[in-house]
Amino acid sequence: MRTHPSPIRDRARILLAGLALTGALLGGFFPGTPAHAHGEALKVGAGAKGPVKLTPAQQNALGLKLAAAQLRPMSELLHLNGEVRPVAGRQAEVSTRISGQVTQVYATLGQRVRAGQRLARVQSRLVGDPPPSVDVVAPMAGVIDQQTATVGQSVEPATTLFHIRDGSEVNVVARVYEEDLGKIVAGQAASVRLLSYPDRNFSGKIILVGPSLDPLSRTVEVWVALANAEGLLKPNLFARVSVVLRHNDAALGIPKAAILEAAGEKFVFVKQRGAFVRTDIRTGASDDKYTEVTQGLVPGDQVVTAGNRQVYTVWLTGGVPLRDEDD
Repeated sequence: MRTHPSPIRDRARILLAGLALTGALLGGFFPGTPAHAHGEALKVGAGAKGPVKLTPAQQNALGLKLAAAQLRPMSELLHLNGEVRPVAGRQAEVSTRISGQVTQVYATLGQRVRAGQRLARVQSRLVGDPPPSVDVVAPMAGVIDQQTATVGQSVEPATTLFHIRDGSEVNVVARVYEEDLGKIVAGQAASVRLLSYPDRNFSGKIILVGPSLDPLSRTVEVWVALANAEGLLKPNLFARVSVVLRHNDAALGIPKAAILEAAGEKFVFVKQRGAFVRTDIRTGASDDKYTEVTQGLVPGDQVVTAGNRQVYTVWLTGGVPLRDEDD
């Protein structure tokens, strides 16, 4: 008969595996039977889970690294996905007012032009000696991002010869799920990252929260305005938007890697008087590297950022006493 796996049994296996690994790392420092020092065996769940005392050699074996809790500017962020779009009204299609033939092309694809600059010349089909010609000029400043005009081409008034886009400012249109909609308002600061430039942050602000909700995705559009003087933000590029919900210039932050969680509690291991003490914490904002600690630590506290899971495994045994010669 098939039986479902027991969560309790699975957790026990994980714990025992962790203890075995930590015991293997520390075994060289505790002579005799595994997890044994001063003639006393360390048993899982036996006794209070007190400070974990480790010699420098044991700390090296576990790969322990420390970092100090420090005051730093931190923001609570909401991350959204979106794409770059041109600003409405900052683009134009360029055509001629007459029917005729293109006789000269003065501009090329990708060229930056000024308002009124001559782009092409079209000779009319009207009878004349010589036939009348008309200059095609740029109605606005920008970059030619589409071009169909070629010498000898026959054109009509509806024929688009060029498309000009002013990309000095762009929008990023992201989508926010309805459960987060109440956190978003126009005027909030936002930063944008692109897959194309992962190490660059582009700063902007929310200018519009869409008036309607998409019934299929349960999301609302959020429009972010961004300056684009370098022209790096190109239409249709994928963007990752981080909206600043709350900012603190002096938040107490620690590396995210220092934080462990078990049974719904968040905690870290703090180095105190040569031992490592489990300290429960409450957290606030998080960014890519750091998490704000609102309760449990003070500036300067040294927290374990690497090897803390192994320290936790040892802590579960009730702590590791030092040998006399290591005191």
